[in-house]
Amino acid sequence: MPAIDDAHPDEQRPGEHPEVLPAPAPQGPAIEQPAKLIRIAAMIREMLEDVRQSKPDEAGRRRVREVYQRALTGLKEGVSKELQDELDTLTIPLDSHSSESEIRLAQAQLVGWLEGLFQGIQAALWSQHMQARAEIEEMRRRRGLPPAPGTGPPREPGQYL
Repeated sequence: MPAIDDAHPDEQRPGEHPEVLPAPAPQGPAIEQPAKLIRIAAMIREMLEDVRQSKPDEAGRRRVREVYQRALTGLKEGVSKELQDELDTLTIPLDSHSSESEIRLAQAQLVGWLEGLFQGIQAALWSQHMQARAEIEEMRRRRGLPPAPGTGPPREPGQYL
C-alpha cells in the first residue's frame, strides 16, 4: 500500500477528484416576498412625503393610519417570524388619538427600518458573492490554474497584452 503524502495536503493527487464545496447556507432572517416589500416601502415613502408637505385633516389622518396598519400587515406577510418580531418591537401603534407628528414619526421609522432591511440584504448578497468567489479561486489554485481574469495583481499602466 503506497504511503500517503501528508506534507502537501492542498495538492491534488492523480486520479483524485477536486473537493467540491457546498453552497453557503442563507444567513440571517428570510425575506419571502422582496418585490412586495419594495412596493410597500415606496408607498410608505411617498405617504411620508405627502404628510410632510400637507396638513391632513382628521379624515386624512384616519386614512393614513389605515394605510399604515395595512402596510405593516403586508410587510409581516413578506418576512420571516424573526423580522416580524423585530418590526413589532420597533413600530409605533397608531390610534384615533395619534397626532400628525406621531404619524410622521411612525412612517419615518418604518421607512428607516425598510431601508436598513434592504441594505442588510445587499450586504448579505455581497458577502455571499465574495465567499463564492474566494472558494472558486481556492479551487483554481488547488488545480494549479492561473487566477481568473481581473483577479490577479493589477497591471502596470501601458501594459495591454
